[in-house]
Amino acid sequence: MDMSNERMRVYAWEVPVRLSHWINVLCILTLSVTGYYIGDPFIHAVSSKQYIMGWMRFIHFVAAYAFLMSIIIRLYWSFVGNNHASIKTFFPFTRMGHMGSELKCYLLMDKKPHCYVGHTHLGGLAMLIVYFIFLFMIFSGFALYSVNHNGAICIILGGWLLGIMHLQTIRLFHHLLMYGILAFAMLHVYIAWFLDVRGKTALMDSIFSGYKYIPEKEME
Repeated sequence: MDMSNERMRVYAWEVPVRLSHWINVLCILTLSVTGYYIGDPFIHAVSSKQYIMGWMRFIHFVAAYAFLMSIIIRLYWSFVGNNHASIKTFFPFTRMGHMGSELKCYLLMDKKPHCYVGHTHLGGLAMLIVYFIFLFMIFSGFALYSVNHNGAICIILGGWLLGIMHLQTIRLFHHLLMYGILAFAMLHVYIAWFLDVRGKTALMDSIFSGYKYIPEKEME
């Protein structure tokens, strides 16, 4: 490991973690734009030869399948990957006190954050909540898709939800949670940048390279 200003270069994010992260980013952007269009078309055809809604729906469905596979890969890797990818980081409830100190840092009540190789405790909790939202978006999306498509796959991936919730309720939550995910994405980028500037751990770069720079005294 390289040494720089008494910091250790540590491999945090493995390739499947980084790959699924960027696939999720692209899919969420694509799904949001096309999904918003499907709900409220903002481009109108001027010719019968144009197939705008059809293409929007097709792109939405392709992105949905890509998103599904990305989530499956990430959940699988949470069981077979390194400690920083482990599903255990999504359940940080045994050390609640650390969440309070992290929150103080985000609220500018504490000057310097503690440096973590993987997720912070609040970050792990946020990921747990977000992945539950991701799963609901997948199930609700395929529930809406199953209205016009039959088959065991559609039922398994979300058609069963129609037996629990009304169709319009599913559509409403599917739409509203899109805004929740976009709001989280903006907060996620801000906090990551904030911690990178304050902690100088190359956090923003780590999602590309996989490596962070952690002070030796804070290595656990």
